[in-house]
Amino acid sequence: MGTVELNHIAMESSDLKRLANFYQEVLGFEGVEAPKFTNVEVLWLKLPFNSSFALHLIQRNPHSKVPVIPYGSGSSSPSSTVADPRALPRRHHLAFSVSNFDSLVRTLKEKGIETFEKIQPDGKTRQVFFFDPDGNGLEVQSREAS
Repeated sequence: MGTVELNHIAMESSDLKRLANFYQEVLGFEGVEAPKFTNVEVLWLKLPFNSSFALHLIQRNPHSKVPVIPYGSGSSSPSSTVADPRALPRRHHLAFSVSNFDSLVRTLKEKGIETFEKIQPDGKTRQVFFFDPDGNGLEVQSREAS
């Protein structure tokens, strides 16, 4: 699998500008250029002293049938709110990058973990989405070995 490092944290919001202003004013994040997706608005923020870590703010899908249920709200399982990894690109998730993406995907499949793979609009960065045993959404994206 190679080395693993934290890449970004993604959060959905119905008011991106309000949430971005909060992180900029309270925690010192700075806005950075984000991709222009055709079906969803995003804002990306980074801390000035850590250029490899980002906070991705993603417009909440108003038509989503996936309920927003806070952890600990009585749900029998954290994963019961989102059962399909295809929903993760727009849901809250932790993201990491790895230098050997194919090895990681192979390991996930060998362990029987359900995944969803896609490629970012740049055509180069590969992504895989899946859940941890507690139902937390995870993304791992490809990274060139350094």
